[in-house]
Amino acid sequence: MLTNMTEQPEDDLRLAIMRLSRRIRAERAGEDVTDGQLSVLFVLGKEGAQTLGSLAEHERVTPPSMNRTVNALVEAGLVTRDSSPDDGRKVLIQSTETGLEIAKETKRRRVAWFARQLATLTPGQRATIDAATPILRELADS
Repeated sequence: MLTNMTEQPEDDLRLAIMRLSRRIRAERAGEDVTDGQLSVLFVLGKEGAQTLGSLAEHERVTPPSMNRTVNALVEAGLVTRDSSPDDGRKVLIQSTETGLEIAKETKRRRVAWFARQLATLTPGQRATIDAATPILRELADS
């Protein structure tokens, strides 16, 4: 039986955040690169070479799932798998120059789009967003 789904304030906030996130993700370079692949490129660009396990942990996915993502990135020429200089048994994944450029251009586009949107807000709206930012970050990191 279908029921009337009355939205709670939490639902409204959740939906607004999801829609905003979706809109920001639409600003990207490398149209053939998935959101998951872009996320890996962002991590590698920020943190440097990583093991498959550390990438899986960072992205909160299973190692087999991360392996599929990394395989697609290797096939596209956006990352490489190399032996660790410290331990030849350990494999490190690192971004290629092309992968770094896609990550940088995607970030540039997203920042530019978001800055344009923020510029349309009133000072009061902007102050509210600024005050909410630490709370939203805390929720995102939980």
